[in-house]
Amino acid sequence: MADITVRTVMAILIDNREKSATKVQELLTEYGCYIKTRLGLHEGVPQYCSNSGLIILELVDDESKHEELKEKLNQIPGVKCDLMRLSFS
Repeated sequence: MADITVRTVMAILIDNREKSATKVQELLTEYGCYIKTRLGLHEGVPQYCSNSGLIILELVDDESKHEELKEKLNQIPGVKCDLMRLSFS
């Protein structure tokens, strides 16, 4: 049984959605089996759609794959990514 008191969360900040979104999406699809939950945030209203955004992922399974995904995302220009390991005791 999995330890429910520990969660791995990844935050992905995208500075230029128009140029970076396709590459980011390709990687998220490639690593999709390790993504339990995905939340995408950006300002989008009819008059204005922000060119930056934030994606929050809850990751599962192989932690080495989490690091691998992080490294690949950080190689995309305009993308910054980091991992957080949350422990609730």
